[in-house]
Amino acid sequence: MSGAAGSQSACELMTQVTSHLQSRKVQRSRNGRQVETRNGMGGAGVSNPRARQRALAIGITSGREEGDPLAELKELLRTAGVATAGEAVQQREKPDPDRYVGRGKLTELKAEIEACDANVVACDDELAPRQERNLEAALEVPVIDRTAVILDIFADHAHSAEGKLQVELAQLEYNLARMRGLWTHLERLGGGIGTRGPGESQIETDRRLARDRIAALRRRLGRLERNRGVMRARRERSSLPRVALAGYTNAGKSTLLNALTGAEVGVGDRLFHTLDPTTRSLELSGRDYLVTDTVGFIEKLPHQLVEAFKATLEETVLADLILHVVDGSEPEADRTDSIAAADAVLEEIGAGSSARLLVMNKIDLLDEDDRRELVLRHPDAVLASAVSGEGLDDLRETIAEAIGQRLTEVELLVPFGAGERLSELHEIAGDLEREDREDGVLVRARLPAALAERFSDLSVNGRGSRSRDGVRTARD
Repeated sequence: MSGAAGSQSACELMTQVTSHLQSRKVQRSRNGRQVETRNGMGGAGVSNPRARQRALAIGITSGREEGDPLAELKELLRTAGVATAGEAVQQREKPDPDRYVGRGKLTELKAEIEACDANVVACDDELAPRQERNLEAALEVPVIDRTAVILDIFADHAHSAEGKLQVELAQLEYNLARMRGLWTHLERLGGGIGTRGPGESQIETDRRLARDRIAALRRRLGRLERNRGVMRARRERSSLPRVALAGYTNAGKSTLLNALTGAEVGVGDRLFHTLDPTTRSLELSGRDYLVTDTVGFIEKLPHQLVEAFKATLEETVLADLILHVVDGSEPEADRTDSIAAADAVLEEIGAGSSARLLVMNKIDLLDEDDRRELVLRHPDAVLASAVSGEGLDDLRETIAEAIGQRLTEVELLVPFGAGERLSELHEIAGDLEREDREDGVLVRARLPAALAERFSDLSVNGRGSRSRDGVRTARD
C-alpha cells in the first residue's frame, strides 16, 4: 500500500511540475491575450511535439510586406487545433503554377519537415489541385491550403442547421475538383455485346454523388433562405433602423453586441467564433434599433464561403448603418490590412456604398500615447472598449446621429379613430411631439423614408393637408 501511495504522490508531483512548466511557457502578447512563447524554430509560433497534427507553414512573399507574412496562417492553424512546428517562406513574385514553390525550395522543405518533425504542410494560399498533388508527391506528407484550414474552422464552429448546411456546401464545392481516383478497382464493367468497357469509374461515381448532394443542399438552403426572408420582412415591416456589425474576424464584434444590447452571445479569443448572425434590440433616445452581429471577414476569404453564406451576409447589405469594427490594439500595418480586407468583402457582397461608421475596439489595451496616435490616424473613428465600457456612450450617440441623418421629418394629423396608428408611431418614432386638437392628434416626428411613405396619407406638411373630417385636400 505504501508503495502504491508513493507512486501516486510521484505522479501528482510530476503533474504539478508539468503544469508549472506549461504555465511558464505562456506569455501575454501586446494586445493582452495569452499566447504560447515562441521557441527555436525562428519564431514559428506554437510548437508542440506531442500535438497530433504538426504543421510546417509555408508561403510566398514579394518581400515588400511588413511584419510576419505567415502570422495569420499560424493563427488559423492555432484555431483549428494544429501546432505550428516550423515555417518557410520563399520570396518570388507569384507562386509556381505546378508546385507552388520553386524546384530548389522543395529540397529545403523536405529537410525542414524532418528537422521540425512536421506531419503536414500548410500553405498560405489556395492551391490548385495540380499544385496540391505535386507538392504531396514531392514532400511525401499531406498538404493543405489556407482554404481547407478555414473550411475546417467553419465546420467546427457552425452550430445552427443553416450554418452546418452552408459549410457542407462550401466544402463539397471546394473538394469537387480535388477528388482523386483511388478506387479504380471498383469500376463497373459492362456485359454483353456493345457494353464491354470500363463503365463508370468510382471517381465519376463520387463526383456524381457530390453534385447530387450539392444540388440537394442548395434546395434546402433555398427553403431556409425563404424562411429567413419571412423574418426579415417582419423586421422591415416594423421599420426599425437596422445596424450591422461587420469587420475582421476576432475584432470583438460579439463582445460589442453584448455590451451595447445586454445580449449573451458566446465570445471567444479565436478566429470565426461567430458564424450564425444574431440580432438584438437596442434602445437609444426612446427609439428601438435592431443590431445584428455577422460572420467575420479575413484576407483571402474563400469565394466558396462568400457564396455559401450569401444569405447570412445579406443582413449586412440591408442594414441602414454598418459598424465596421476594428481591433484598435493591432499594429498599424496589421490594422490597415484588416480594414482593407473587410472593405473588399463588403464591396464583393454589394455593401460597398452603404453608410458606414468605423469603430476602433479594444482601446483598453492601449496607453495614452497609442490612443492619441490612433485618433490622429483615424480621426473619423469612434474609440471604444466593449470590455471596459469606455467610449460606448459616445458610440451610442454617434449611432443615433448617423441614423438620424437618414430620417425624414414629418408632421401628421392622426384622427382619434386611428388609435392603432398613433400607437405604432409611438413605438417606432421614439421621442416625438404631439398636440391634441379638436380634429385629432398632431404629431411631429422623424421617421425612416419608407415609413414616412406609409404614413403619407396622414401628412399635413406634404403635398396635401387634412380637413377636420380627415379627408385630404389639395394645397393652393
